[in-house]
Amino acid sequence: MPATMSSSPAPCSRSWSISEDSLRRYVQFASESCIQELLAASVTNKGNGNDGWKVLTLENGVEISKRRSDSLHTFRSRWVLRSVSPQQFITVANAIDAAKQWDSDLVEARYIKDLEDNLSIIRLRFGDNSKPLFRNREFIVYERRETMEDGTLVVAVASLPKEIAAGLHPKQSNAIRGLLLQSGWVVEKLEDDSCVVTYVVQLDPAGWLPKCFVNRFNTKLVMIIENLKKLAQACPSEGEI
Repeated sequence: MPATMSSSPAPCSRSWSISEDSLRRYVQFASESCIQELLAASVTNKGNGNDGWKVLTLENGVEISKRRSDSLHTFRSRWVLRSVSPQQFITVANAIDAAKQWDSDLVEARYIKDLEDNLSIIRLRFGDNSKPLFRNREFIVYERRETMEDGTLVVAVASLPKEIAAGLHPKQSNAIRGLLLQSGWVVEKLEDDSCVVTYVVQLDPAGWLPKCFVNRFNTKLVMIIENLKKLAQACPSEGEI
């Protein structure tokens, strides 16, 4: 549905009412490609530069890269969390109630619908005092959580098409509905009960904003990992629960 991925600031005037079964099947299908993109982004670059990622900075063990995707960029951050298990990290990153602790612009995050144990629809809302890129914006996204055969944990998050999102939760008159084109976490276990975390995000906030401003701010968006690191390190390990 190419029309649903448009970054046009015009509000969506259509909405689709679909059954829960159809919604589940759509999200399962759509999230497959997101999961594969996340896994591909987590593969270590051998330095040949053939994967399109360009390293922007490497500081305090955190690598931030970007790759051009159409008119926007996709950003990736990667780092090693010592003495933090994959489950500790995912517990923090997946906790909707704790999301405001690692994203200060977020004013509301709540589940709209649970489709399966590992599949949910979530509303993210940013208010008047958020940074300009997020001010008065909301996102209706799916979240899919998968454990791969090798134990790697993947959390895929992306916006629903605008018509489906409007059918599930009508847009508020004072809000701009942005698009999270693809994002999520890949958490790989290391031998010493540590983990490697890869975070990928491509965001179209919609509304009338210069593309250069959007891309520049995306770099700051991935830096929320510093807050996540602190929360994950403070999270009890499985042996302490």
